[in-house]
Amino acid sequence: MTKVYKKTSGNGSLCLYLGRRDFVDHVESVDSVDGVLKIDPSGLNGRKVWVQLACAFRYGREDLDVIGVSFRKDIWIKRIQMYPFEGTKPPNTPMQEALLKKAGDQGHPFTFDIPVHLPCSVSLQPAPEDAGKPCGVDYEVKAYIANEEDNIDEKVEKKDTCRLIIRKIQYAPAELAAGPKADINKQFITADKPIHMEVSMEKELYYHGDPIPIKVKVNNETSKVVKKIKINIFQITDVVIYAADKYHKCVLNEEFGDQINANSTFEKEYSVTPLLVNNKEKRGLALDGRLKDEDTNLASSTLLIPDMDKQMQGVVVSYKIKVILMMGGGLLGSLTSSDVTAELPLVLMSPKPADLTSTSNRFYSQ
Repeated sequence: MTKVYKKTSGNGSLCLYLGRRDFVDHVESVDSVDGVLKIDPSGLNGRKVWVQLACAFRYGREDLDVIGVSFRKDIWIKRIQMYPFEGTKPPNTPMQEALLKKAGDQGHPFTFDIPVHLPCSVSLQPAPEDAGKPCGVDYEVKAYIANEEDNIDEKVEKKDTCRLIIRKIQYAPAELAAGPKADINKQFITADKPIHMEVSMEKELYYHGDPIPIKVKVNNETSKVVKKIKINIFQITDVVIYAADKYHKCVLNEEFGDQINANSTFEKEYSVTPLLVNNKEKRGLALDGRLKDEDTNLASSTLLIPDMDKQMQGVVVSYKIKVILMMGGGLLGSLTSSDVTAELPLVLMSPKPADLTSTSNRFYSQ
C-alpha cells in the first residue's frame, strides 16, 4: 500500500485511517468506503464513539452563518457506533487488514455502502474575491465522541472529532454511445431554396483536455453568404437540491473566419478543447470535486441509471455544443440576416485508471 490517509482528533483519543479518498460510482454500484478507526478508551470518560459518512450540499460560506441559518444541507447520512461496538462486523477487506496493521490493537474496522442514487462530488467555482469553501456536493467521514448518537442539544467539542473529506467520482465507461449528428434545413423568406447544415462527431464522449473534432458540412443553395462559423460549448448545471435552478455557462467560444459563398458547398473538420484554465473567472461553473487545493477540471457529465430520480442527485451536469453559421445580410442588410444553429450533446469525463475494473459498461448521460 503506497499511501495512508490519517486524521487524529485534537484530544488524541481518535484516529481515522483510509487507504484512499476516491471511491468510484460504476452507475449500477458504488465502491464501499472501508476504513479503520483507532480508539483510545482511556480518554472517553464513559462516552461513546461513532463514525459517520455524510453526503451534503454546501450552498454558502460558513463565515456568513450569523443568523443561525445552516449553509450545509445533509443529503444522506449514515452512522455506526464503534465503541462500545453494536451489531455484527462484516469480514475485513484487504484494505482494512492493511490499515489495521498501521492502527495496532486499538484499530476498529468500519464499512459504509454508498447508495447509487447519490450525487458525485462537485464544486461550484467561486468568484476570485470569494473566501471559504466553495458551494457544491461533498462527502465527509467523521468520527466523534458523544453521549448520544445525534442529540441536537449535545454540543460535540471540536477536539472530540476527526474528519476526512472523500470523493465519489465517475469514470468514462468502456462501452461508448455512437457519435451524435444533427441536420438543419433553414428556409429564408427572401430565398427560394434552403441552406442545409450537417454537424457530427465520431463519438459522444471525450476526455477532459482532449481535442474534440467536429465535422461541419454545408450546402448553401441561397443567395446569402455565410460570413463565419462560431462554435460554442455550454455547461448546463441543474441544481435540484434546493431549487429548480439551471445554470448555462459558456465554457468555449471560438470563431472561424471560413466564408461560404452563395450557391456553394463546404466541408471542414474543426477541433476545439474546453478547458478550465480558460474559465477561471466564471463564478458558479461546476467543477469536479477537489481535495484541498489540488488542481481539478470542469465537472464531469453526470451518468444516471435510466428512470433515476434527478431530485436525489443534487447537482446534474451536462454539456452541449452549438455550431452557428453567421449569415451576412441579403439585399436588405441585417434586417434579413438570420443565423443557422445546430446542437449536439457532449459527454465530458475522465478516463478510468488502468487498475480499475467496472461492474457496468453501459452508461446514460443526462
